[in-house]
This record gives sequence, structure tokens and C-alpha cells, in this order.
Amino acid sequence: MNYRMILFIIGQIMKAEGAFMALPIIVGLIYGESHVWVSFGIPMVCQLAASFALTLKKPKNNAVFSSEGFVSVALAWIIVSLTGALPFVLSGEIPNFADAFFETVSGFTTTGATILPDVEALSRSCLFWRSFTHWIGGMGILVFALAVMSSNDSRTMHMMRAECAGPKVGRLVSKSSFSARILYGIYISMTALEVILLLLGGMPLFDSLVHSFASAGTGGFSIYADSIGHYDSVYIEMVVAVFIILFGVNFNLYYYLIIKKFAQVYKNEELRVYLGVILTATVLIAVNIFNIYDSVGSSLRYSFFMVASTITSTGFATADFTLWPEFSQTIILALMFIGSCAGSTGGGMKISRWIILVKTGLKELKYVLNPRAVVSVKMDGKPVEQDVIRGVTSYSILFVLIFVISMLLVSLDRYSIEETFSGVATCINNVGYGVGRLGPAGSFGGMNNFSTVILSIDMLIGRLEIYPLLMIFTIRRK
Repeated sequence: MNYRMILFIIGQIMKAEGAFMALPIIVGLIYGESHVWVSFGIPMVCQLAASFALTLKKPKNNAVFSSEGFVSVALAWIIVSLTGALPFVLSGEIPNFADAFFETVSGFTTTGATILPDVEALSRSCLFWRSFTHWIGGMGILVFALAVMSSNDSRTMHMMRAECAGPKVGRLVSKSSFSARILYGIYISMTALEVILLLLGGMPLFDSLVHSFASAGTGGFSIYADSIGHYDSVYIEMVVAVFIILFGVNFNLYYYLIIKKFAQVYKNEELRVYLGVILTATVLIAVNIFNIYDSVGSSLRYSFFMVASTITSTGFATADFTLWPEFSQTIILALMFIGSCAGSTGGGMKISRWIILVKTGLKELKYVLNPRAVVSVKMDGKPVEQDVIRGVTSYSILFVLIFVISMLLVSLDRYSIEETFSGVATCINNVGYGVGRLGPAGSFGGMNNFSTVILSIDMLIGRLEIYPLLMIFTIRRK
């Protein structure tokens, strides 16, 4: 294990996070919040100093293989979450470090779950940092570093593979660093477009920025307790809903659109299933909640937004779905596990994994009925490699195992089985809201420190898709 190179990579990440903290300082100064010099200034200076020490001398051996890539990603996410929590503690706005860590992990992993019973009491600088962590974590902390660093391509691919969501990661172009720049170019452009459209809808600039950051990362942190529902605007709701759906699409497809490879987009099976699930779930819920809203338009409005917010793991809300009939609640809970597309900023198991799992199950059924049958699993008309199928199966088994263990640990807290299940489900799938006291109208603030830490780990596991964090426990000196 190349420990010196791992420390060098972590130093680069700390440098980036330290630089990012200048933004909430500027916001705080604009709004006359003098505490930013302490709450953000101290962590910023400490991180820049530590990063300087770690990157002062570049290692002679700069080789990064899969093990180093995975460990670098896992340690980087843990460290930025720990240091990113300091402004909340130093400002006194979230004095309990376990709670501040939960809030920061929820931000970076784009989960959107919160321990804050009154989010509107936070300062503007902390609200900005809280939502900006969504934007940083949405595309990936290390993907950003790869986009701005001149890196050896053999090591950048291992880090991209460890951080990017989905069963398989590939390059858009021959160089991984160029791929990262293309992805971030698309990401920034889409974020800017959403800011403009929200401004046109009458949303203030600060509100437009923080909600666009949260939409881009499919995170869900809002500056109001009633989330997007605060604006009571169909236009704003539809803009946000459309954009979170767009951010839930594989970003490779946007690159294909740019280079006019429209056939690649049209034949993408994952995209068709993703949009089909959204349409089906929206119609089913709209029919089920029609009696509550007594209007086709209103029922479609609320069902579409909540479906979009849940399947993309965003966590914005315009209605408290826990007040809906059980059928609609069940669909919402199912969407938490389904998730968005691979290669997007969304969470969940990912549509592509479900497609592969279902097709693998059907293949085995056909084999049982006819042992001589030769059946292959295909996506987009091409056979899926056996190592991808094996990886999806292994991931699914580990996911269920970790989910069950987490439920057992969190069940020691004083929450019902429904709340415990939904709490673990929403954290490990990076969605943001559960049911009962953990629903859109509630928060995770009543949980003890042990449960808070367990759910924080679940959020990291869900965002990094298990393997990078597990790799920490298997490292050994070579």
C-alpha cells in the first residue's frame, strides 16, 4: 500500500475544501455575520496548513492501484466530513459534534437528512455551507480534484471508479482527468441554468443559489422548514422537479448529446426504465391521493414532485407523504431503494443494478426450466460481462447485510420499527426523509449519538457504494 501517495491525495482534497470555505466567509460578510472569521476562518487555515504539509513534497512513487484508489476515496470523504463539521460547532449553531458530523455527512453525501428542528434559525453563512456541501459531494470530491489537478491517468481512473456511482465506470475520453473536466463543465452549466430559471420565477438570489446547489447534488437541504413547499409556486416546483430528474440521469448521456451521438442516448435502456418508473409512480400516486386534493392537477403536481424527489434521492418536499394513504407511502419507500441512474448525482441502488438483477433472475428461471438453454443478460442490446453481474450480485448481498445490521443497531434507540426501517433506508439510499418523526415535517434530531453515528456511516456507505469504506479495514503494508 502506497501510504505516502494516499496522504498526498488527501492533502490535495483538504486544500480544495479549505479553499471552498472562503465562499461562506464571503456570504457571512455580506450579511454582517462576524462569527465567520472564527467558525470558517480557523478550519480553513488549519486545512490549508495541513494540506501544504502533506503536499509539500510529491512522492517519488506515485503509483495508485485499485486498493490505494479506494482507500484514498474513503479516507478523503471521512476527513472532509469531520473538518466540514467544524464551522457548525465553532459557530455554536450545532454544538454537539455528533450532530454536526451527521449534518455535514448528510450534505456531502447528498442525503439531505437533518438533525435541525428549526433550520431557519441558522446563519446565512452556515445555510450556504450546508447546501454547498451538496454541490461539492454531488459530482464527487475526488472527481473535482481530478478536474483541476494534472494527474497520472493510471491513478485517476482508480479514484473515479471508487467514487462514481454505478456498477461500472468508464472514461468519456482517453484521459480520466479530461473526463472529469467534461463532467464538471456539464454540472456547472446545468446548475447555472437552474439558478437563472429560479430567479425568473421570483426566487431571491440567495435562495436560488442554495436550492440549485441542493438540486444539482440531488441533496435536498432547504433554508426553510417546509422545503420547496414554502414558495407555494407551481413554476418553482416544476423547475426544481425537472432539474433533479435531469441530475438523476447518467452524465455520460449529456456528453453524447453534445457530440451529437443521439442514438447512444435513444437506445439507453436505463434511461427508458428510469423515466418509465417516474411516469408510472406519478400516475399511481396521483390516482391514490386524488381524494385528498380533489383536483387532478393538484394530485399530479404533488405526486410528480415527491416521486422525482424520492427516486433521485433529493429529499425536497412539497407535501408530507406520511399523511398519504399506505399505498402511496409504500411506493415512496420503494422508490428510495430503486434510485436513479448510474453515473448521476442521485443515490439508491441504481436503475442499472435493478435491471441486471431482474434479468439475471429471469435468466436463472429459464435455465431451471430448460438446462440446455443458452441465455445471456443484455443491456442496450449488448451482453453484460460476467464480472459486472457478479459485482452487482455481491453488492446487493452486502447492501442487504449492512441494512439489517444497521437496523438492529438503530433499533436500540426509542423509535418504532417503521421509523427505524425508514431511517436506515433513507440514509443508506441518500434520500433524506423517512416516516413518522423522521418524515418531511420532522428531523433526526431526537436520536442519540450512537444512532446518529451509525446513520452517518450508512450515508457514507450509500454514497461510496460500500467497497471503499470496507477497503479501509483490509489494508496492509506491502
